Amino acid sequence: RRLTVREVAAAGRALVRFKPETGRTHQLRVHAATGLGIAIAGDPVYGDGVGPMMLHAQSIRIKRAGKDDVFAESPLPERFTAAGF
Repeated sequence: RRLTVREVAAAGRALVRFKPETGRTHQLRVHAATGLGIAIAGDPVYGDGVGPMMLHAQSIRIKRAGKDDVFAESPLPERFTAAGF
């Protein structure tokens, strides 16, 4: 699956894990808004733009031909904890 609901918090908010197959610009934002029918919280283009946009890359892996992959991880920012996650 390319989308998994990880956690549901107060006020009906959900922490969703997307696993995109490409790095296309803003694909997660447009797919959330049009495919799921609900924009990412705070999205100024597809949503209401109220508050910080709640989009975060937990990890990223970049495959390179003939070289080791580049991999990075990052914990959830404080704004996610403040939102109940």
